[in-house]
Amino acid sequence: MTRTMIEARGLHKSFGETHALAGLDLDAQEGTILSVLGPNGAGKTTAVRILTTLTRPDSGSAHVAGIDVLAEPKHAREQIGVAGQYASLDEILTGRENLGMIGRLYRIAPDAVARHASELLERFELTDAADRIVKNYSGGMRRRLDLAAALMAQPPVIFLDEPTTGLDPKGRLSMWDLIAELAKGGTTVLMTTQYLEEADRLADDIIVIDHGRAIARGTALQLKQQVGGERLEVTISDAANLPDARRVLEALGEGPSHADPEARHVSVAVASHDGVLTRAIRELDAAHVAVDDIGFRRPTLDEVFLTLTGRPAEESEEVPA
Repeated sequence: MTRTMIEARGLHKSFGETHALAGLDLDAQEGTILSVLGPNGAGKTTAVRILTTLTRPDSGSAHVAGIDVLAEPKHAREQIGVAGQYASLDEILTGRENLGMIGRLYRIAPDAVARHASELLERFELTDAADRIVKNYSGGMRRRLDLAAALMAQPPVIFLDEPTTGLDPKGRLSMWDLIAELAKGGTTVLMTTQYLEEADRLADDIIVIDHGRAIARGTALQLKQQVGGERLEVTISDAANLPDARRVLEALGEGPSHADPEARHVSVAVASHDGVLTRAIRELDAAHVAVDDIGFRRPTLDEVFLTLTGRPAEESEEVPA
């Protein structure tokens, strides 16, 4: 039986006239990755700050590893690791010294600190840079070291706020592998992200929040199904034939079609595959619409996000501390 490691119920938090959270509920099971998505100002960072004891809510409850975060913040902090959007490292210390400092703050025995620091430096491919000062690290190296620091006390729960912000594609892929490895090892991860493909790739469960409350929850596949299942997409040879192409597809699909004249592209939601593709090809041909490409596609998580919130994800979230 899985154990609930992160739980928030009815969280409310206001900063003056700004209602950052308006009754947020969320939970994550042991050894899973929960991704929290939301547009700028949705309340993601505020929720993380409450769960990590950095901010108190106006009302509601929060538990981490079964501990009441509000009643026992010190005890709760012993169970969590936090890696923020920007690496919180001492630039004049080496990578090894940074990890050693974190270990001492957690009051880990000196021999255990040295051993665990070496293990983490190797795990995060930082052994060769271990004795260089952090000021000379690349962005990707800093992010990896920041995550290593969050794991120094071997916490059962870790919070990652925008873990791959500023990384190049190779660095992001490397970080994704590390995060997936954490969950496989039994660590519970709550991750906020601006990259929807990151949630699609990593998350066992996704919560979309807007205006301080959860508006949708499920796996990436379940959320995509909420938007209307698959779409039949056609790229035609001549944009002048778009009206005829839309008429044909709307007769076969569900609801209005979407057209992009510049890309000569038309799409429509469909209930099933049964015979639809064959009929579309036949009827487009009968309407003298030449086709360059045709096929089915599931909605992307970006489309789900836009449909649910009415706006795209933003690059950052600015919420009062």
